[in-house]
Amino acid sequence: MNVINQLDILSNQLISEGYLNNTDSEVISSSLDMLSTIYSGRILIINSQFRVVEDTFNIDEGKYIVSEEVINCFRGENTARYDSENALIEFTTPIADPETREILGVMLTSTSTNEIEDSVEILKQRGGLLLVGISLLVLAFGYILAGILVKPFARVTGAIEALTDGYTDEAISVPDYTETVLITEAFNKLLSRMKILDDSRQEFVSNVSHELKTPLTSMKVLADSLIAQEDAPLELYQEFMQDIVTEIDRENKIITDLLDLVKMDKKVSDLNITVVNINDLLESILKRLHPIAAEKKVELILDSFRPVNAEIDETKLTLALSNLIENGIKYNKEDGWVRVSLNADQKYFYVTVADTGIGIPEEDQDYVFERFYRVDKSHSREIGGTGLGLSITRNAIVMHRGAIKVHSKENEGTTFSVRIPLTYTA
Repeated sequence: MNVINQLDILSNQLISEGYLNNTDSEVISSSLDMLSTIYSGRILIINSQFRVVEDTFNIDEGKYIVSEEVINCFRGENTARYDSENALIEFTTPIADPETREILGVMLTSTSTNEIEDSVEILKQRGGLLLVGISLLVLAFGYILAGILVKPFARVTGAIEALTDGYTDEAISVPDYTETVLITEAFNKLLSRMKILDDSRQEFVSNVSHELKTPLTSMKVLADSLIAQEDAPLELYQEFMQDIVTEIDRENKIITDLLDLVKMDKKVSDLNITVVNINDLLESILKRLHPIAAEKKVELILDSFRPVNAEIDETKLTLALSNLIENGIKYNKEDGWVRVSLNADQKYFYVTVADTGIGIPEEDQDYVFERFYRVDKSHSREIGGTGLGLSITRNAIVMHRGAIKVHSKENEGTTFSVRIPLTYTA
C-alpha cells in the first residue's frame, strides 16, 4: 500500500513535469531511481503510444509494450499480478491528467518478493522455535501439575486394588480433595451394598455347591469299577469300600465346612491351625482326584521343589486346593494335563495349578472369584459347576492371610498362583 501511494504521488509529478514528452527532469529520474532501489524493483514509464520512455534498468527504453495489464490500465483499471516463477509482484499505475482525468501513460512496476519471503521464512523458523519452547514448557508444567493432582487419585486406586487382593470389608479414605472424598464415599457405599447382597445369597451356599459332587463322583467311579469286574477278589472289594467310606467322611466334612463358610466372619472365624506337611497334602489331593482325572484322560503331575511345612487349617486349605485342581480336570481337554507345583521361600509357600484346558476369556478373569459367577453357564451346568468353587477357594486362602491370582488364555489353558504365609498370624 505504501508503494502504491508513493507511485500515485510520482504520477502527479510526472504530469506536472511533462515527463512523458521530456525525460530530462533530474528530479523525476532521482525519484524513480530511489523508489527502484528502496523496493528492489523496476519501474517502466509507458506513454499513450505504448512506448517505454523510461526504464530504471535501462533495458527496454524506446521499445513498445502492449500487454493485457497495460491495456487494462489505459482503460482505467489498476492491475496487480504475482509472478511466482520469478518471485515478483507486478502492478500498474495510471498517469492521468488531474483536471481532465485523461490517462496519458502507465507506470509498470515490478518489485521482488525475495526479501519478503526471506522475512516470512525467518518468522516461521522463529515462530516454530517459540512454539516448540512453549510446548515443552506446557508439557513440563502439565507433567508436574498432573503429578501433584493425580497423587491422591493414585492413592484411591491403590486402596481399591489392595482390597481386591485381601479383605473387602475395610472402608477406604483419601480426604485430599473433595473429589477423592466423594469417590471413596461412593466406593464404600457400593461395598456396603455388595455385602448386603452377598449376605442374602450366602444361604444358597449350604444347598448348592459343585464341591458336593466331587466325593460322589469319586465314589461312583469306584463303584462302577467294582461292577465292571464280575469276579473281583474280596481284597479289592474291601479296598474299594474303604475308599468309598473315606469319600463319605470327606463328603460330611465338606458339607460341614460349607455351612461354616455361610456363617463365616473372616476376622473372628476359628481356624483349626496345625503344622501340616504341604507336600503330603498335595499328594493326598492328587491321589483322591486321580480316578476323576483318569476318566477324563487327564494326566496329573506334581512338582515339589522342596519340603514345606506350614501352619494352616488343613480342612479349609485342602478344600481350596482341591477346587483348583478339580477345575483344571473338569475344564480340560482329552489327553491334557494338570501340573501342580510347590515351592517356598523364608516367608511364604507357593502353589501353582496350571492346566491345558479351555481357558478363561480376558473379560471374565476379574470376576471368576465372585460368588455365583460362571464363565460359561451352559458348560458349567453340564459338569456340575455352580459358580461357588473359586469364591470358596479365595475365601479360604484370604483367611490364611494369603493371595490368589489367575492368568489364562482362551483355548491355551489357565494358571492359578497361590501364596500363603508359612506362619499363621491372627
